[in-house]
Amino acid sequence: MLQTVLLDKRFRYDGTQIDALWAYRAHGVQGDSVVAWIGPCSVPTRHMIDQEDVRSRSVIRGPLMVHFVAEHFDAPVDLEKAVLRQRIFAAVARDAFESAAGKRVRREGDDLFDGARKLSISIACATPVSVKFHFAVNVKRASGVGVPTGALSDHGVEPVRFAKDVLARYAAEMRGVLDARTRARGAR
Repeated sequence: MLQTVLLDKRFRYDGTQIDALWAYRAHGVQGDSVVAWIGPCSVPTRHMIDQEDVRSRSVIRGPLMVHFVAEHFDAPVDLEKAVLRQRIFAAVARDAFESAAGKRVRREGDDLFDGARKLSISIACATPVSVKFHFAVNVKRASGVGVPTGALSDHGVEPVRFAKDVLARYAAEMRGVLDARTRARGAR
């Protein structure tokens, strides 16, 4: 069963949280999980997973974001499944944002946009024992990152309530996937 945890302490996402077993090592959360918290973001090049970001010298940072780090222990490890879960997560975050803000936003792949303003960042990866993704939404706008950004604060969306809603929605989606997967007989 998927565990969801909202941490009450603030700390910076620096890319090391995408490492295998981070939730277990840092917070005692073992197994399939999504750990969320609010904090700044600054990812140095050495911790960037997306090699296009490395090649293009992208700046990945924000003054305050709602972070979600998911880890699923699939056997065998399946990066495509991680990307599909990441996109489900982006759709869930879009739904939660629209519900809280009363405004529609656009999802393109694993990113959310308010018009031309980018609201989120995300990356999926495989580790030797799991698949993971990081998804974060700006609480405050980021500047100097090469793209126009939007934020929850632009729409009066309270970040803790937003995080709780996203966690609950994603957990419900994963329960629904498990239910569908375990009650259908094979076709003949």
